[in-house]
Amino acid sequence: MTFPEPRQLYYVAEATVHLGEDPALGESQSEAAVAAYRTASEEEWAFGDEAGAQTDLALARLARGEIEGAAEAVRPVLDLPVEQRNFGITSSAQRVHAALPSGGRGAIGGAADLREEIEAFTASPTSVLIR
Repeated sequence: MTFPEPRQLYYVAEATVHLGEDPALGESQSEAAVAAYRTASEEEWAFGDEAGAQTDLALARLARGEIEGAAEAVRPVLDLPVEQRNFGITSSAQRVHAALPSGGRGAIGGAADLREEIEAFTASPTSVLIR
């Protein structure tokens, strides 16, 4: 069994980002996965995997100290409707939240604002999610 190209790129990016050895490589692989999902056919596209690629890109950018770039990468995820905020997507957003700098640096470059947005995103009413 083989996976469609967007999913293959996503899995490679996911592994690279979470191993954390080379943030620049993780960023480029995540960018490739995000781009592949933007042009994927309907059969290849999956909103959860696309969201995962976007959060991987945010994590890679955070590892490089790019808070604004991370916010840009995770924006499409934070804009998902409540009905699409499944466990995998909210868990991925929480990983971005955990990677944000805290303390004095947290207020610089929008980290505090991004932290608040992710907290609001993951605090969606469970009554909407359980139907």
